[in-house]
Amino acid sequence: MKKIVVGMSGGVDSSVAAYLLKKDGYDVIGVTMQIWQEENTAEVSGDGGCCGLSAVEDARRVAHALGIPHYVMNFRDEFKRRVIDYFVREYRLGRTPNPCIACNRYVKWEALLSRALSIGADGIATGHYAGVVKGPNGRYTLKTAKTAEKDQTYALYGLTQEQLARTWMPLGEYTKEEVRGIAEELGLLVAHKPDSQEICFIPDNDYGAFLDRELCGAVPEGNFVDRKGRVLGRHKGITHYTIGQRKGLNLAMGHPVFVTEIRPETDEVVIGEAEEVFTGHLICKGLHFMAEPDFPEEEVTAKIRYNHKGARCLVRRTGPDEAKCYFSEPVRAATPGQAVVFYRDGCVLGGGTIERGME
Repeated sequence: MKKIVVGMSGGVDSSVAAYLLKKDGYDVIGVTMQIWQEENTAEVSGDGGCCGLSAVEDARRVAHALGIPHYVMNFRDEFKRRVIDYFVREYRLGRTPNPCIACNRYVKWEALLSRALSIGADGIATGHYAGVVKGPNGRYTLKTAKTAEKDQTYALYGLTQEQLARTWMPLGEYTKEEVRGIAEELGLLVAHKPDSQEICFIPDNDYGAFLDRELCGAVPEGNFVDRKGRVLGRHKGITHYTIGQRKGLNLAMGHPVFVTEIRPETDEVVIGEAEEVFTGHLICKGLHFMAEPDFPEEEVTAKIRYNHKGARCLVRRTGPDEAKCYFSEPVRAATPGQAVVFYRDGCVLGGGTIERGME
């Protein structure tokens, strides 16, 4: 009997994942990852949050109802170093990071899997909407979920072959409604618990205030400028803005304008028209391969953000750790720091970090 550690967040998805694995005959152990830096911060995540004190209690109650052991493991140091510090550093460089990708790769998998193996487990499982499959070439990859609106493969593209080989994702063939239905039939208290909509360590969704606190106010105000460098006004600091942003600029231009570029070296935020937010190509670095050991030069589907429906593009290697993507139609707000993830036939080929997306 295989022993599986299930990362239990206190939500309905991981709870049902634990149930399904136990039903299939696995020896299941529930683990909730403690990642918050301060206990008073954790207390605010009572409504759908994945990592706070209420989440720990919900996970414990579910584990008890399922008849499986439950433990809380401390991953604060890993989370601070791999996720929060990375998040703050990238924003200060004028980029827009995706902390969930970093958390999945280095905390939920690297750190949790290491501890799971150390206690004799065969692998880990999560409540992500995705599936793990092994291709004809022997490589593991992720298969997209049953419904596109719940698919979570984008944020998981950085997982390694070793991690995928020891990963179970039982929810890939279920819809959210089906998962809630299972939890309801079981009488689990989390059956209708709302999903978390924010980054877990910024529960009020105020990125700018969080970054100001972390950087001790070290980000100076600067100028809004147009592409030619003409000053249009003053901004609060580059960490308050991202590519494609329209709201919160407080510029009296007489028509909607958008952030088209962030220049950390001069602390300038470039403002432009709606059409300037679109690009026909982008350059990505930090390449990671999944279904294939390299990107084939062929037309694939690419997603440039989590909720992007995907667009057709040609991927071409342009260096040892660099590729260029040529889109069949311009895409909106290809943002440095975000991931571009490539798909073929519903499976993840791999991806990289967007380095530059504007002409």
